Amino acid sequence: MKEQIVIDAANSVVGRIASYAAKQAMLGNTVAIVNCNDALITGRKNLIIERYTRMRQRGKGQRWAPIVPKVPEKLMKRTIRGMLEYTQRMGEAALDRIRCYNAVPQELAAAKKISVAKTITTRTIKLSELAKII
Repeated sequence: MKEQIVIDAANSVVGRIASYAAKQAMLGNTVAIVNCNDALITGRKNLIIERYTRMRQRGKGQRWAPIVPKVPEKLMKRTIRGMLEYTQRMGEAALDRIRCYNAVPQELAAAKKISVAKTITTRTIKLSELAKII
């Protein structure tokens, strides 16, 4: 039986959320990720910002270049897309089963939320902060 899984991304690492969501979507479950703006990327702040701005700069004025969004929920969805075979039919269908939100929508307010948060002792930056800078 296929189910709807709601993941709370607050204070969770983006990569952990993305891998879990990609796996569940490939199994046929519908995945909704809420509070994407509070998700964390681990690493040095200046290196993360430099990497994402370089990716955005590469796409300007060229016909074939990566398109890196500036909105936290779209950054999350793009990270998940990198973990799926989105050019194949199954991966495309799995990507369509994933929804990302910056806040908790009204229809998901009463749903049980899964958290993949762990205690983090390294440097981090929030997706909302990264989106403002790039």
